[in-house]
Amino acid sequence: MELNLLNLLLVLLSAWVAGSVVARFGYPAILGELLAGIILGPPLLGLLEGTEVLAVLAEVGVLLMMLYIGMEIDPKELFKASWGGFLAAIGGFITPFVLTYLVVVVFFDATPLAGLFVGIAAGVTSLATKSRILADLHLLDTRIAHVMMAGALVADSLSLVVFAGIISVVDLGSLDVLQLVRVGVEVALFFGVTVFLGLKVFPVAWKWLGRLGLTNRTFYATFLLLITLLFAEMAELAGLHAILGAFLAGLFIREGVGVERRLALELTELVRDVSIGFLAPIFFVSAGFLVSLDVFVTSLPLLASITVIAMVGKIAGTMLFYLFSGNGWREGMVIGAGMNGRGAVEIIIAEIALTAGIITQEIFSALVFMAIFTTATVPIFLKWGVDWLQRRGELLRTADQKQGVVIVGASPAARTLATALSASDSVWLIDNNKDRCERAQAEGLNAVHGDALDAEDLQKAQIGEAGWFFALTGNTETNILAAQLARNTFSVPEIHVLLTGTEKGSLLHLLAEIGAHPIHDNTIHFTTLNKLMNADDTTVETVDIDVKSSLPTKSFMSTNQQDFRIFVP
Repeated sequence: MELNLLNLLLVLLSAWVAGSVVARFGYPAILGELLAGIILGPPLLGLLEGTEVLAVLAEVGVLLMMLYIGMEIDPKELFKASWGGFLAAIGGFITPFVLTYLVVVVFFDATPLAGLFVGIAAGVTSLATKSRILADLHLLDTRIAHVMMAGALVADSLSLVVFAGIISVVDLGSLDVLQLVRVGVEVALFFGVTVFLGLKVFPVAWKWLGRLGLTNRTFYATFLLLITLLFAEMAELAGLHAILGAFLAGLFIREGVGVERRLALELTELVRDVSIGFLAPIFFVSAGFLVSLDVFVTSLPLLASITVIAMVGKIAGTMLFYLFSGNGWREGMVIGAGMNGRGAVEIIIAEIALTAGIITQEIFSALVFMAIFTTATVPIFLKWGVDWLQRRGELLRTADQKQGVVIVGASPAARTLATALSASDSVWLIDNNKDRCERAQAEGLNAVHGDALDAEDLQKAQIGEAGWFFALTGNTETNILAAQLARNTFSVPEIHVLLTGTEKGSLLHLLAEIGAHPIHDNTIHFTTLNKLMNADDTTVETVDIDVKSSLPTKSFMSTNQQDFRIFVP
C-alpha cells in the first residue's frame, strides 16, 4: 500500500477550494467536496483517483466526524427540545422514509433492505449550515429557527437509531427468529456496556488520571481517541457499524465525564479541526469517485423520483405533524423547507450501504445527487417562506418575548453598560472574580459568581430569559466559547463578543458561524478603559443630555455597531 503524496495533495486542495467556494454561497462545504470528486475524479475528468491509502484515511475521517457530531449534540437538549421540534423531526423523517421506500421497492424493483437505506437517506435532516443560513436571513431569533435546530437534533439521532437496527440484521440473510433474538441481545448488551462505561467508569478514570497529574490536552486527546476506537470496535463486535460507536463516544465526552468544561470544549474544537478540516474531506471527495453520471441517462426516472419524493415528503410530513403544535400549517411548511437539506450523515449511510452491496451504484449516485439538489433548495425556499410569513404577520421572533440581558464579565466597563441597560431590562452579570461580583452587587446590579462556560452557572444568571448576551472579558477565547454556549445551548438571539488582540480573521469566521456580532477592542478600548476605571484617581460622572426623542440602548447598539463606544465613558 503505497502513499501517493501528489494524489493526496490534489484531493485535499480540490476539497478545500470547492468547499470554500460553495460555502461563500451559504451551502455546506461537503457539497463542494462531493462535486470535486465527481468532476475531477473517475466519473468525469479522471484527474484524481481512489487508492487504498485514501480509503483508510477516509474511514478514519468518518469515525472522527461522527465523534465530533456526537460531541456537538447535547443529550439533555433532546429531552428539552420543544414539542414542535419533536413533531417536525418525526414527521419530516417518517413521511419521506415510507414514501421513498415504497417507490424504490414497488416501482424500481429494489430489495427491501435497499429500500430501507434509501428511506433513511431521504428522512435524514442535515442542518450543518443552520447557523449560517439562519444568520444570513436574520432568523436566529425566530421560533422557526428554534424548532428547526431542535428538530435536527432529534432527526439525526433517530436516523442513527434506525440505521443501527437495520445494519444489525443485514448479515443475517433471513429473518430467523432465533437469530433476531441473538442480534437483539447483542445490541442491547452493546448499549448497556457503552452507557455503563460512559456514565460510570470513564468519569472515575478521568478523575484518577487528573490525580496522577495527566491533565494536559495532548494526553486527553489521545485518551479520547482510544475511547472512540474502543466504542467503534464494540459496535462492530455487536454486529453494528463502527460509526455508531464513535457517535456514542462523542455523546459521553459531550457530557463532560469528569473533564473540565473548558478542556471539553477545546477537545471538541480539536476533533472538529482534524475531522472536518483534514480527514472528512477525503471521504467526501472519495465518495464522489463512486458516483456514476450514467444515472442521468439510464436511471433518470429513479433519480427524479427519489429527489422529488424526498423533498415533497419532507415538507408535507413536517407540515402535517406540526399541525399538532397549534402553530399553523404555514409555519410547518416553512420549517419543512428549512429542514430539507441532506449532508454528512446521509452520504455516510449511503456509502456504507454501497460498500456492503446493499444498494447498487445507480441508487448510490441518485442519493448523492438528491443530497446536492435538496440542499441547494434550502436557502431559496426558506427565504420565500419567511417572506410569506412576514407578509402575513406570522413570523414570531423570540427576541420580542425574551428581554433579559446577560453580560459575561463584571469589569468597570461591563458594570457601566449593565447600569445603562438595567433601566429598562433585567440585567445579570456573571464573573469568576468574587470581588468584581461583590462590587457589582454593591452598585445595585444582579451578579453571579460563576463560570460563564458552565451551563448551570449561566442558568443562575437567568440566561433562559435572555434576548441579549454580551461577552466582555479580557480573554477572547473565553468570550467566544461563552458565545457558542449561549447560542447553541440556550438559543440567545442577539450576541455581542469582545475581541482583543490583533489576530481576528479566524475569530470573525467563528462568530459568523453562530451569527454573533464582534466588538473590536481597538475601536472601543475596553482594556484601557477598565484600567482607567480601576484607578483610584479616576472619577466617573453621569451627565444628563436633553434629547428630542428616545431610543432604547439595545436598539442603538444593534444598529450602530461602530458607535458602540458612545455608550461607554
